[in-house]
Amino acid sequence: MATSRSTLTRDAILDAAERLFAEHGHDNTSMRQITQAAGVNLSAVNYHFGSKDALVEAVFQRRLDALNDERLRILDDLEAKAGGQPLKPSAIVEAYFGPLVRHACSAGAERRAFMPLQSSTMSDPNGAISALFAAERSAVAHRFTRALLASLPGVPETEIVWRFHFMLGATAYAIMGAESSSRAMNLPGDTGNIDAQALLGRLMAFLLGGLRAPLPTGAPLPGVPA
Repeated sequence: MATSRSTLTRDAILDAAERLFAEHGHDNTSMRQITQAAGVNLSAVNYHFGSKDALVEAVFQRRLDALNDERLRILDDLEAKAGGQPLKPSAIVEAYFGPLVRHACSAGAERRAFMPLQSSTMSDPNGAISALFAAERSAVAHRFTRALLASLPGVPETEIVWRFHFMLGATAYAIMGAESSSRAMNLPGDTGNIDAQALLGRLMAFLLGGLRAPLPTGAPLPGVPA
């Protein structure tokens, strides 16, 4: 099916905005810069997005949609191969957090635009981007928490939800501060470049350790090896 001119224009605006956000940050990018880079006039931006804030959200939404699609595709594939049997907790955790770490460590312009927007979810928890992220995350996270509940029989649902929440926070902090932390620690042989697999390996060990920790009462987590 042919792509409509309206869709092409909208995509051109999003592509231009994303490149400029990556270079200058969304706060320092003007609408005039975006229209010039996209080869459109201001009325086209207003028609498709209504405002700069809405355009910023749309740039973020497009990347978030792609990220969540990948997460769900991996989970669907794992569940299909499992044939109705519960998945391993480690597979569920990696399916959710692996795509984010790989995206965060990529070298593309989309990463340089996406990551500062994601950082606003930490620095401004009541902002529009944070609200969008929370809404999108809740729907996808629900699928993953249900999968964890099936894989960890006997573990209270409230505890699963809390631990998933803690894992989200740890991962967000890890990917936002990975480069600066690496330089600050001055680790031997560390160039400051973040390797996605190395970071994911360290992060997975940490997340799974937290997932398997005893309950707040001190009792072992039911059905989970120490």
